[in-house]
Amino acid sequence: MQKLVVIGAGMASGRVLEHLRDTAPDAFEITLFNAEPRGNYNRIMLSPVLSGEKSYEEIVTHDDGWYGAGKVNCRFGEKVISIDRDRKVVVGEKGEVSYDKLIIGTGSSPFIIPLPGHDKPGVVAYRDLEDTNAMIEAAGKPGSRAVVIGGGLLGLEAAAGLRLRGMDVTVLHIMGHLMERQLDEAAGYLLKKDLEKRGIDVLLRASTKEIRGRDRVEDVLLEDGTVLPADIVVMAVGIRPSVQLAKDAGLDCGRAIIVDAQMQTSDPAIYAVGECVEFDGNIFGLVAPLYDQAKVLARSLLGEVDAFAMRELSTKLKVTGCDLFSAGDFAEGEGREDIVFRDPARGVYKRLVIEEDRLVGAVMYGDTGDGNWYFGLIKDGTDVSAMRETLIFGPAYQGGASADPLAAVAALPDDAEICGCNGVCKGDIVSAIEAGAGDLGAIRATTKASASCGTCTGLVEQVLAVTLGDDFQMPAAQPVCGCTDLTHEDVRRLIKAQELKSQPAVWQELGWKTPNGCHVCRPAVNFYLLADWPLDYQDDPQSRFVNERNHANIQKDGTYSVMPRMWGGMTNAQELRAIADAADKYNAVVKVTGGQRIDLLGIKKEDLPAIWSDMNDAGMVSGHAYTKGLRTVKTCVGSDWCRFGTQDSTGLGIILEKRLWGSWTPHKVKLGVSGCPRNCAEATCKDVGIICVDSGYQIGVGGAAGMDVKEVERLHDARTEEETIEWTVAFVQLYREHAKYLDRAYKWIAKVGLDWVRDTLADDAERAALVERFDISQSVYQKDPWAERASPEAARHFKPLADLTLEAAE
Repeated sequence: MQKLVVIGAGMASGRVLEHLRDTAPDAFEITLFNAEPRGNYNRIMLSPVLSGEKSYEEIVTHDDGWYGAGKVNCRFGEKVISIDRDRKVVVGEKGEVSYDKLIIGTGSSPFIIPLPGHDKPGVVAYRDLEDTNAMIEAAGKPGSRAVVIGGGLLGLEAAAGLRLRGMDVTVLHIMGHLMERQLDEAAGYLLKKDLEKRGIDVLLRASTKEIRGRDRVEDVLLEDGTVLPADIVVMAVGIRPSVQLAKDAGLDCGRAIIVDAQMQTSDPAIYAVGECVEFDGNIFGLVAPLYDQAKVLARSLLGEVDAFAMRELSTKLKVTGCDLFSAGDFAEGEGREDIVFRDPARGVYKRLVIEEDRLVGAVMYGDTGDGNWYFGLIKDGTDVSAMRETLIFGPAYQGGASADPLAAVAALPDDAEICGCNGVCKGDIVSAIEAGAGDLGAIRATTKASASCGTCTGLVEQVLAVTLGDDFQMPAAQPVCGCTDLTHEDVRRLIKAQELKSQPAVWQELGWKTPNGCHVCRPAVNFYLLADWPLDYQDDPQSRFVNERNHANIQKDGTYSVMPRMWGGMTNAQELRAIADAADKYNAVVKVTGGQRIDLLGIKKEDLPAIWSDMNDAGMVSGHAYTKGLRTVKTCVGSDWCRFGTQDSTGLGIILEKRLWGSWTPHKVKLGVSGCPRNCAEATCKDVGIICVDSGYQIGVGGAAGMDVKEVERLHDARTEEETIEWTVAFVQLYREHAKYLDRAYKWIAKVGLDWVRDTLADDAERAALVERFDISQSVYQKDPWAERASPEAARHFKPLADLTLEAAE
């Protein structure tokens, strides 16, 4: 058996090992070096890890079990010092390994601008998990600020992730518009506008002079004299192939390691793959050609004939929720014609560049659904003169055809790329379907299409629909869980229609497959029952998540955080003394949150009843920071103090909070009241946001500022405080009665339509009935759980098991 040594456990070399394992699992004895202390993970998905949308474990491509099953000798966390070509030996930090064939997959290294201060602590690149963790750590410090140097894809992803983590972020870009290699000026403008809406400051034509600070980064000085405070500086200005190891070994190198079409270097026993490769003068940064290289290399190792070939590439990116697509050459030039479509209201921009009746370039922003069709026209050099008048409207409008949502997919050639993350083209998916893959799950398992970031899922489903025809069934709404075939909507409807008023009634009458439900369905059913039958159903604490059962937020070290409620963000000296005393008594960390509250961190589970009792003695109740219900009401000082305030925003916030707290809802509800359009309480990104104006109150709903960033939509303009309260309470009750469990308000509104919500609440009788039903529910459930659970009997629940065992023995 031949010995194969691989240097670098990245995505390209990992794909080589996958091909070898699938086609010739016993062909090689494999040793894998990696300087990082881990194996192959999807670097494309580091951005969701940074933003908190995914964990590192979710982006691991090859875990220990995968390597073990393939009998790969893993030497992770060990750098390769040199390659001895004469002896055919790789020299690692912990010893030598001989090889018959060697793969170099060292990837690339981030380019760090050598300006003064670039080596200070706090300056990081954005290339691997260590960089990502450094940024997450910096974002965890209250009030921290970040400066990102570089307005390309990586820089913007870093900025978006840090902003979602709560940092103040400024992006510096030396060019006149963002992502100038992928976008033209108009699309770059739209991208900048969208980023600024998300709270990211963008400075163009910004040249950095110096990174300053004593022991670590403190600020960034620009050439024009501007000073930007910074706790962390992210350098995202480009990458360079990592070729020093190959150069030291005497291999032919240009900008990268030079290879032929079989991925062979100047040494017949050594191959290279990935971002460290140069082929025909080209180097590579996108994943699709790297996976092409991997396939060719695997075949070359097995003695099969294959050849890597350059292909036209498109860029389809999703940056912070902004859809972008570009392909071909979209630079201006003599003899070229532009076709431009703009829809300012939707933020849509499309530009096609035509030369000699051929489409040579395309840039799209906001609506990229037809991007692959245009890309096919560019690659094939299709004569577009016959479709010139309708070309901008996409494939569905060619030849006089009416709009057909599947026409664009049907028109795509087999080599059209569908999944950019995994380099899967339409032909790959069609082949998998013809081999028996009949649904999305099977396509993911066989081709990996849509298995990474998921943005191509809809396109994959359309390929399924086009290929299978009448045999394809678009996935229906998912059941609540494996215990039932019913959807959340079915369960809600049947609970009301059949007047089911207990969990056993639901399990029995709706034909549950398991006796008492499971951890997935029990919380949902528990909420539906208490929302629909508040006078008949008693809340089941065991059907709640751990935070709701323990009325505190569990932290990563197993301790809890306790957050007392401060109505409308107002407090007094007595409450502050009580908080300070509790912090001393229970050795708590004190944190002022973004929602104008004080959080006591590090409380042991067994101390929860005691600290609740202390808070109750000071007149404070639970802030419900752990619950699917009203969290906090964020207010500004309003007309009582602010010279710009138009109404008493603080007073209104307190009234709403006292009316709404303790109301269980499908998901958490955040509410803000700003005293004027300057919006200091950030009401425009809350589930319910109220802006006070001279004429009254503007009520907005459906905002979000977490994994999704969304501005509220206007629900109603109220003249009086009483009208504002009535509409707000009615909206919350409508949400409680109709939304799917764990759907935030904005997701529910997207399903039912804001027009339906407005029309329902505009009916005076229906609005009054909603308020009445809400008040009935509050008469049962608006009670402080801290007061209830602080009793000696209830406190037994929080004692350590060892203490309870000792009590029983006594």
